Amino acid sequence: MPGSTLPRHYPGSAGAVLGLRQNLAQFMLLVTVNALVGGTIGQERTVLPLLASQTFHLDLYTSALTYILAFGLSKAAMNYFAGTLSDRYGRKPVLVTGWLVAIPVPLMLIFGPSWGWIVAANVFLGVSQGLTWSTAVIMKMDLTGPKRRGLAMGLNEAAGYLGVAVTALATGYIASAYGLRPGPFLLGAAYIALGLGLSVLTVRETHHHARTEASQHVSTHRSAHAGLTTGQVFTLTSFKDRSLSAASQAGLVNNLNDGLAWGLFPVLFVSSGLSLNQVGILAAVYPAVWGAGQLFTGAASDRWGRKWFIVAGMIVQAAGLAIVASSHSFGPWLIAAVLLGLGTAMVYPALLAAIGDVSHPTWRARSVGVYRLWRDGGFAIGALLSGLLADLYGIPTAIATVAALTAASGLVVAVRMRGNDHMTG
Repeated sequence: MPGSTLPRHYPGSAGAVLGLRQNLAQFMLLVTVNALVGGTIGQERTVLPLLASQTFHLDLYTSALTYILAFGLSKAAMNYFAGTLSDRYGRKPVLVTGWLVAIPVPLMLIFGPSWGWIVAANVFLGVSQGLTWSTAVIMKMDLTGPKRRGLAMGLNEAAGYLGVAVTALATGYIASAYGLRPGPFLLGAAYIALGLGLSVLTVRETHHHARTEASQHVSTHRSAHAGLTTGQVFTLTSFKDRSLSAASQAGLVNNLNDGLAWGLFPVLFVSSGLSLNQVGILAAVYPAVWGAGQLFTGAASDRWGRKWFIVAGMIVQAAGLAIVASSHSFGPWLIAAVLLGLGTAMVYPALLAAIGDVSHPTWRARSVGVYRLWRDGGFAIGALLSGLLADLYGIPTAIATVAALTAASGLVVAVRMRGNDHMTG
């Protein structure tokens, strides 16, 4: 579809006011919604790897990680379409649709008689996450405008991943007390009902804020002008623009290592003698530090720039993964989880803000969608790569390999990304 204009049928675009403070009530409502979005994925983080091995008796890591592959592919695809659909039809309808798609997920996880049902549930979950999380990001960018974009993304991602962390911890305790099914997934069902209700009844459309910003926007680079088609936005974000493409590859590698952590860490920890409660703590600490850290790192990147936060964050992640690969007990793994969360907190909001810095408001939603296509494609690649390596050489070797890839990705950002994009636009 041509990408040069936004739809004209949203009322009030001329009177839309940009800014975090000016739109605080609606912004914080969207923060709450995104915490619930994070909670729907958090219901799986501790429990599903154990469900694969203990309930369905899947011996090969590659087979057990098929649910992450299914989740990553479906979420990545929906990230791409979420941007295009929200430009065409508005943000709120896409957000509501994402919650509706999530409704079958807890039921399939609770009652699924075979592993195929669990994989299918993760297809639905990936579609839902792609629509809801992407749209929450886009709506916050719409409301905030360019000056506080890093802070806005930090708050958004903090809410989502604190939702993941709290739910991962809670489901670990629920599973240890009541079993792997159905208790942990009832919590996810409650999140979905609340998220859908808030989105239908209280969230307001924000597309007219993007129209207001577009009327004031000055392109940062000649290739980033308003009149781009969707295909041109894809190639610019993926390959042509130095900053956009550097962010896209870093996002992919970041979620590649997160897919590994999601799928293999609980199995490694249990096989080393840790209790289910300890596994739940480790599964929660990583996204908790990730989530809380973004309250500071997003705003800091507004002040000091995106590039070196991203580079440093990838190196810190690599160090955390190396400690996991070389350790055998709870204490070092707890330190590694903190490092992994801290490094990801440095990277995540800065990458999203970097996309917003360069992209034009008329196609920013689509550029965010393309970035998130690559980023969450990392889940699928991580599941395949780490599963194959773990089956062939063992889990520590798989983790060490991904640690090296993560460090290399940080070096790519150091070489390729421009350093001053956050100062423009």
